Amino acid sequence: MNPDQKKLVRETWKQVMPIADTIADLFYRRLFQIDPATRELFRATDMFAQRKKLLQTLGFAVSGLDNLDVLLSTVEDLGRRHARYGVTDKHYDYVGAALLWTLEQGLGRAWTPEVEAAWAEVYGLLSAVMRGAAEQEAMVPQRMSA
Repeated sequence: MNPDQKKLVRETWKQVMPIADTIADLFYRRLFQIDPATRELFRATDMFAQRKKLLQTLGFAVSGLDNLDVLLSTVEDLGRRHARYGVTDKHYDYVGAALLWTLEQGLGRAWTPEVEAAWAEVYGLLSAVMRGAAEQEAMVPQRMSA
């Protein structure tokens, strides 16, 4: 990620914050539209608390763009936990599509091709780390039984 992309992500996140609750609600609605089966992953989840976690995670990611060691370590842990919840590789694509769509809805005219590219870069980085951690998590039982 280049400095201009980081700046765009930070600036647009500030614009999202006043409507954060709406953004979180839109995100999950869109995710469930894209893949209705994902709703099952949240069957026992307090969605109010889940929306708060989403916003906290995104805020942490935005604030951690200049401290990638800490950010990526936390994101690896998140990827391992998500694997235990039943999140699969394809879910990351759905989440990315839902996130970008949601940000576009929330930002309106501020959603430019440059902003989209910057957020796609952030999500691509985070999801790649989470996917990698999930793969490692999946291999743990195989290593133990070998």
